[in-house]
Amino acid sequence: MKKNLINFITTLVLAIILSQLLPWWHVMVAGFLSALFFSLNRTAVFFIPFIAVFLFWISYSFVLSNTNDFILAKKIAILLPLGGSSILLLIVTGFIGGIAAGVGALLGKQCSVLVKH
Repeated sequence: MKKNLINFITTLVLAIILSQLLPWWHVMVAGFLSALFFSLNRTAVFFIPFIAVFLFWISYSFVLSNTNDFILAKKIAILLPLGGSSILLLIVTGFIGGIAAGVGALLGKQCSVLVKH
């Protein structure tokens, strides 16, 4: 449980810092580095960074969209088959970021296993 929390916080902090420096794929780097240094077992390798980045991207996109009353989010939600729901768009955004972080974490875990053997 302690390793899960450390990995969660590390992924979240790295994602926040790297979001100021890199494009959208910074979450893959955050997941990779957190899994490389704080190894987890089984499905937690994917799901802990997934949840960290999912929550980060949803909250960050909510803050950004809230400043303009969700005007752009509603227009994008109309373009996508989301029925114009800006909240559903925020959830989809979180899933995309979470999947990217989870895949990066899986790669980080595999690299740490490769180096140890």
